[in-house]
Amino acid sequence: MNILVTGAAGFIGSNLSSRLLKDGHKVWAVDNFTTGRRENVDQLKENKNFHFFECGIETDEFLKFVKDTGVKFDQIFELACPTGVPNIEILGDEMLDACSAGTKNSLIVAKDHNAAFLFTSSSEIYGDPERPTQAETYTGNVDPIGWRASYEEGKRFSEATIKHYVRKYGVNAKMVRLFNVYGPKMALADYRVIPMFVTQALAGKNLTVHGKGDQSRTMCFVDDLINGLQIVMEKGVAGDVYNLGSDKSITMLEFAQKIIEITGSTSKISYVPRAEHDHNSRMPVLDKVRSLGWDYKVDLDTGLKITVEDFKSRLVTDVKYSSVKSLNPQLQG
Repeated sequence: MNILVTGAAGFIGSNLSSRLLKDGHKVWAVDNFTTGRRENVDQLKENKNFHFFECGIETDEFLKFVKDTGVKFDQIFELACPTGVPNIEILGDEMLDACSAGTKNSLIVAKDHNAAFLFTSSSEIYGDPERPTQAETYTGNVDPIGWRASYEEGKRFSEATIKHYVRKYGVNAKMVRLFNVYGPKMALADYRVIPMFVTQALAGKNLTVHGKGDQSRTMCFVDDLINGLQIVMEKGVAGDVYNLGSDKSITMLEFAQKIIEITGSTSKISYVPRAEHDHNSRMPVLDKVRSLGWDYKVDLDTGLKITVEDFKSRLVTDVKYSSVKSLNPQLQG
């Protein structure tokens, strides 16, 4: 198949592109490197079936690139949006652009090509949930003008736009709401909790836990996540949204202790103030995606060991990474 992947230089996008190429597909990819890594694309370019163009999906350049390929796309995976809650204040403009004009441009391509379309939304649309588990029917507890709104409301707007295109134009579009994902190719200098904890532990620095560390997260290994994206693309119902992640939670204090154990680090734990807007927990109800035949298979210890080894190998060669930055992330997400 001919497959278009947006956000292909990112953590998930590059892992997805690698899987699609391995499966024998031809991949056309775009990324503007706002948060994506050129190293991820350079690795993919070694495959003759990988074609890359640098641009943002919100631009006219993107639509011109698609036209100039002369290719009819069978599938489109839209992952092009800056990620990481700590980036919201810094990259809020880019998030809003990608989720508005970017999503609309991608849907125009899907409509014109009669292509199946999959959008990666986020558990962030649930906000700070008022219930312990979140099914897809839960409309969330979100402040539309709060600190996190650029990302939360951006993703909610994207979902509304996609649903409109399904209803009005019959586009075969599905959505997945991703919960915390981890694994190889995460950026070493990322301020999210897993890259931060792992790089701190490998550098022998204290792991910075926010508040008392009793806030909890669920962690899904990237290979399992990629399986889920492909299954929803193939079997999901047009216009429907599916939670995708793990439903096993761990507190941040427990997680920091686990990272120290797996890395064999001598690091200690430091407690730092916790942001008021940091949510306590999210837990996906996975019945809907499991009905399609998906479930996660990689346990946390196994996935973290693979991730740590990947980080170790890149700490030596990644010239853009120079020790753990001193700035603490604003939240543990």
